[in-house]
This record gives sequence, structure tokens and C-alpha cells, in this order.
Amino acid sequence: MTVAEIIIENGRLVTFDDSNNGCAEAIALAGGRILAVGSNAEIGAMRGPDTRTIDAAKCTVLPGFIESHIHLFSGGLELGLLDLSSSHDIETVTARVRAYSAEQPDVPLLYAIGAHYDLLGPGRMIDRHGLDRVIPDRPFAVMAADHHTLWANTRALELAGILRGGPVSEGSEIVMGADGLATGELLESGAYEHVLAKTASGGRDLLGMTTGNDPSPPATPQQRAADKAVLRDALRHLAKTGVTTFHNMDGNLYQLELLSEIEAEGDLICRGQIPFHLKNFDPVDRLAEADEMRRRFDSDWLWSGRLKLFHDGVVESGTAAMLRPYPNWPDSTGAPLFAPEQFNEICVRADAMGLQISVHAIGDAAVRGTLDGYAAARAANGVRDSRHRIEHIEVLHPGDLPRLRALDVVASMQPLHAPWGGLFAPPEEGQVLHEDQKPLAYACQTIRETGVPLIFSSDWPVVPVEVLPSLGAAVAPKVLGGNWTDQRQNLHDALASYTSTAAYAEFSEGRKGRLAPGMFADLVILSDDIENTAPQEVGALSVRLTICGGRVTYDVG
Repeated sequence: MTVAEIIIENGRLVTFDDSNNGCAEAIALAGGRILAVGSNAEIGAMRGPDTRTIDAAKCTVLPGFIESHIHLFSGGLELGLLDLSSSHDIETVTARVRAYSAEQPDVPLLYAIGAHYDLLGPGRMIDRHGLDRVIPDRPFAVMAADHHTLWANTRALELAGILRGGPVSEGSEIVMGADGLATGELLESGAYEHVLAKTASGGRDLLGMTTGNDPSPPATPQQRAADKAVLRDALRHLAKTGVTTFHNMDGNLYQLELLSEIEAEGDLICRGQIPFHLKNFDPVDRLAEADEMRRRFDSDWLWSGRLKLFHDGVVESGTAAMLRPYPNWPDSTGAPLFAPEQFNEICVRADAMGLQISVHAIGDAAVRGTLDGYAAARAANGVRDSRHRIEHIEVLHPGDLPRLRALDVVASMQPLHAPWGGLFAPPEEGQVLHEDQKPLAYACQTIRETGVPLIFSSDWPVVPVEVLPSLGAAVAPKVLGGNWTDQRQNLHDALASYTSTAAYAEFSEGRKGRLAPGMFADLVILSDDIENTAPQEVGALSVRLTICGGRVTYDVG
């Protein structure tokens, strides 16, 4: 009998493996794999003199969490920034920003994150004038929590050289006022990259996400070292949350090379997939770079093989693409970032290359356009096991609900993005959504019930990457009433969306996502027994220990 390197005993194992009826109390690990799952007595027989034994103390043991949608570099970089997500009035914002300014006397531009659209107070527009009142004597900018809008004060706009407007890429906008000056509202990365270039990081928090390009000019040795330090911070933070695999949603060769160096140095403590990010202004021939990334990186710890696209923006700023005008912006439906013919061509070519496709699609027009692209790929290339994904699906037309299953789409959604998740307030009546759109808005359970594979994530740093609060939102959502529908999740379904189904979404269901012999030794021990925790208390649980590849990557001690 093989001797275990690590034995976890006295646990409440949730295995997602039918061979042991989905539950057991102990597990043995060796060589980066799971040796056996069973009773304390069965697993105890595999103990040797050097075996490390961990007492789970009747707490839940799960497969390691698979975080299916994050932005690793920006998440790591934002760990040390001023977070204004809990601020909703100008007095609080002013006090916090001025205190932060005193702590950061030498940075060229004060930069904060996490702003909700009511940052300065309910119904109060965020513009340069409001931010000038917050701090008039230094350049200051704050990123929206959704990362699709940045607001800047007058000094920041002057520093960036865009107070009177400036160049932006298609789909982005420097909003201009009647006085011919920028209002301070910068929509999408092509507009706000001018301001971020003046932050202490030089805008490097958008590596990959803004353009999908490698740094130009190439990163200096000092920049490479600094960028690797950011990635290491991000990886440690993921391990602390029980994450053993992440799916990045921005990517380029540079990110893969940095992570590969970290792996060679023995510090890659989470497995990760980095896609190729193609923007709407890129030539389709850039898909050759996606193929190069797939060929160069294809290990159990670091791989590519996926294409990421943005089809639209977000509903809060009116940049999500809708099938009819917004109720509060009757002249606007937003706009898809790709023309239908362009998007369909990309889908057909990427699918023919065998790439998996992930598309950010929030508005119902963007979701429909994405489905049309996937249908075009099938018509041109035939049906294959593609597992193409749609990210977010916040607004869905009833006619497109059955198409998700018919096209074998994987739905990738974020419980804490939904108004019922508790972090973001629902829009007021007559704002953002029509009343008849609400029944299929953020419709996780409705989509799940059609048989569509549903995976969960955070979109970190849009919301915190900690998994338990997202699970808590899924199993105990806020009751919104009105036309909002109950999207409450069964606990085991929600857990599967972070484990077994998430493994399926990355074609790894035979290697991870279950606690079974031969699977990767990726697992997490929680602070209590989640199956005997009241749904409304699930979000308060925490991670006690994380193991990835048979190595303890986080231990609360």
C-alpha cells in the first residue's frame, strides 16, 4: 500500500464523486494526487512515519475552488489601494480621500477603486466638479467597481491632457460637457487609460485587459520584477480564499511568461489559464497569437487555449448593448463593440482553430449577438465539444433562453454582481432596466433549470474574490419583490459551480473538481460544516486551509 504524504481525517467531505455516495470522512494525498477517500480507519492505514496528519475537526472538506472569471494582475495591484466601495456620500468620501492624500504625499495622482454609482450620494452625478469638492488641490481619480467607468477631477484631467477631449478607441468615450470641457466621466478603457497612465503604476494594472498586447516598449527588468511581485501577491490572496485554479479574463504572452517564471521559481501556488484577449479594433489575423500562446503553454499548472472578447459594456453606464432603448436613456440602446459580420468571422475562425471562446456579454443584444456568433461557428465548422462560454448574461431576452442549451453554452455568472447579491442596490424603477426585463435579469437559477452548465466567479477585482460570500449570496439571496424573480440556489448546485462544473468548463473534469482517487490533490478545508450551516450564515464562513497539487498553500494556523 502506498504511504500517504498528507492525511486529512475527521472531515465532512463533499466529494462530488458518486462512487462513495458523495461523502466520506478522510482523504489521503501523495505525489500531488488523491490516493484514497474513505473512513478514518481506512485512510489511517495509509499513514507512515513522515505522514502529515491534519484534523479537519468535523469541518467541510471540498475540492479546491475554481475561480472562473478574474483579472489577476489588476486584482493583485488593487490590494493596496483605497477602496471606496462602502462610501455612498460626499462627506465620507471627502474624509477618506483627504486622509489617504496625507498618507500618499508624493504620488503623482491619487487613485481609488470600488466606487458605486452613488459614490457622492443618491441621485448625485459623479463628475469633476463633485470630485473637485472632495479634493481640489491634487489630481484624483476613482474607478467604478465594475471597471467600465473612471471619474477624474479637473486636475487629473489636466494632468492626463484630456480636459478638452482626446483620442479614444472605438467603444470608449471621454464624456464632454456643454462648456466644451470633459465632465470627468470616462467610459471604458480607451478613455480612462489616459488617466491611469499617470498613476504610480503607470497604468500597468490594465496589462492585457486594455489591449491584449504585450508592453510597448518592452518591460524593463525593474518593471518585470515589479509585475511579478504583483502577481505573487495576487496568487497568495487567491490561496487564502481557497482558490486552487483561476481562469483569467485578460491575457497576453507577457503575463504567461511572468507566471511561467514564477512557476520555475517554485512559487506558482494556483493553477491558471490565461486567454488571448482580442479587442474589437484588432485584425482577425491576431488569432495566430492565440495559437502561439496555446502551443507554448499547455501544462497542468499554466495553460492558454482560450479566446476572450468583450461584446459590450455595463448597464449602469448605459454601455451594455440592449435590444431596445434604456428606460432612462430613450435615445440609446448602448452599442455592441463588434459588428455582427466581424464577430461571426472571429467565432468561426477561432472555433475552427479549436479554441474555446469566452465573451463578456451583459445586455440582451450582446447576449443574442454572442449566440449568433456561436451558431455561425457551428454552421461553418460543424458541432464539436467546444464549451464556449458567455460571461455575465445579466439581461436575457426570453427568446434566447433556450438557445443557451441548444448551443451547449457554458453560462459564467457572478452572484455578487446581481442586485439580490447584496453588494449593489437594485436600480430604481424606470432606471437602467424595463420592468419586463427583470424576470430574466441575473437569472442564474432560471438558466440552471434549463440544463445549461452554470459556473460561478467574482470578476475580481470588481467584487472581492472570497468564495464564501458569493456562495452565501447564491443560497440566501435578498428578496427584491416586484418583477424580480427568486434565483435562490441549492447549496450543492452552488458548490458545484465553483468545483465540479467549473472543472467541466475548462475540460478538466477527469482531473479536478472531485475528491476521488487519481484526481489532483487540490482541496480546501472550511471553518465549519457548510451543509449544517444556515443559508444566511454561509457567507460568514471562511477558509481554514488550502492545498494545491498536494502542497499546503494557505493555513490559517
